[in-house]
Amino acid sequence: MCHARGWEPPVSAGLRPSVFDELESEVRSYCRRWPTIFATASGSWLTDETGHEYLDFFAGAGSLNYGHNNPVLKSALVDYVARDGITHSLDTYTVAKREFLETFHRVVLGPRDLDYKVQFPGPTGTNAVEAALKLARKCTGRETVISFTNAFHGMTLGALAVTGNSMKRAGAGVPLVHTTPMPFDHYLGGSVDDFHWLERALENSGSGLEKPAAVIVETVQGEGGVNVARPQWLRALAQLCRDRDILLIVDDVQMGCGRTGPFFSFEDAGIEPDIVTLSKSISGYGLPMALTLLKPHLDIWEPGEHNGTFRGNNLAFVTARAALEHYWADDGLQDATRHRGDMMSAAFTDLTATLPTVSSRGRGMVQGLVFADAAQAARVSTHAFEHGLLVETSGPRDEVVKLLPPLTATDDEIAYGVRMLADAATAATNHR
Repeated sequence: MCHARGWEPPVSAGLRPSVFDELESEVRSYCRRWPTIFATASGSWLTDETGHEYLDFFAGAGSLNYGHNNPVLKSALVDYVARDGITHSLDTYTVAKREFLETFHRVVLGPRDLDYKVQFPGPTGTNAVEAALKLARKCTGRETVISFTNAFHGMTLGALAVTGNSMKRAGAGVPLVHTTPMPFDHYLGGSVDDFHWLERALENSGSGLEKPAAVIVETVQGEGGVNVARPQWLRALAQLCRDRDILLIVDDVQMGCGRTGPFFSFEDAGIEPDIVTLSKSISGYGLPMALTLLKPHLDIWEPGEHNGTFRGNNLAFVTARAALEHYWADDGLQDATRHRGDMMSAAFTDLTATLPTVSSRGRGMVQGLVFADAAQAARVSTHAFEHGLLVETSGPRDEVVKLLPPLTATDDEIAYGVRMLADAATAATNHR
């Protein structure tokens, strides 16, 4: 149901409950933007302990593509727990893992004619990226990895080395080496030919650039500011990698599982990466789970060479299987995502026509409002929260208000949320 009634901010807004302030680390961040205590959630809505409701256009940073407590997934999970199904298994064989693998091959890989082995590297996206980088270096015997400006791939050291954000990189405390950043699509505003520098550097023995093991790329940079790579740019990148025997890694942690429309974000470009990383919404229910997909000839791991205690999250296998069977057996969700993405994009086009210092960009159901003044983006996020809408900011200066609604949000919820955001943007840009 779309809750369009009048709304007042919670009594606790602006206050930090003492137990969190006293006991939890200062590293916490999202709770500073949304200072209330959430209690329950269903579909596209969160409710705090005072009863105030919030339309969630954050969706666990893309971990809840099917909404909060999705009833189809919850039913499968509750049934599995009630019959004492295995919860933790490391990498031992279980019924839940077998059924997930069979379903993933039948529903996702097979129909797309994709030939990948499935690695369970650990429960988060950064684990999947670490595995991908280690494997690329092991397979090629080379050390360097090419990454891109404004990329974000995770917070562990290997993934952080291919991340662009200077604040996040500074937290490492040690040199982040064996990576080389290159301009992402349109980073230079189209002033130079795509890949001109990279191609020339790879060809010229005097460039100082060692032949890399791999290139890692996001098709849409979410944390980097909703920067969308054009299909032709991705195809040219894939061709460059093929021609020079460089592995292509696509990080689909946030943009996979249908966020841009198709299950994999690279499908529309018609490319087939050597390695793909998935996490966030692969479990469907917000349970920790990650996959590293690799071409069979790259599967040269020694047993136990890359492992992790929680790579066998059987509860996640159960909800992931239910999500695949319910939402990906046909094109219904993909078509709905494209439709709702078009709704959001059209509304933003209309809005930015009235706000000269604001622009928009996005693909599918990841859309961003870009503010010339980053302070305005912060005000929009605050205004939205105070009126019952959760959105986050992204980009190198946090100048982009990023929308990640559940893919299962209704048309009415999308329209309502976009109207709320338009009101917030108008109020922020008129602020003096």
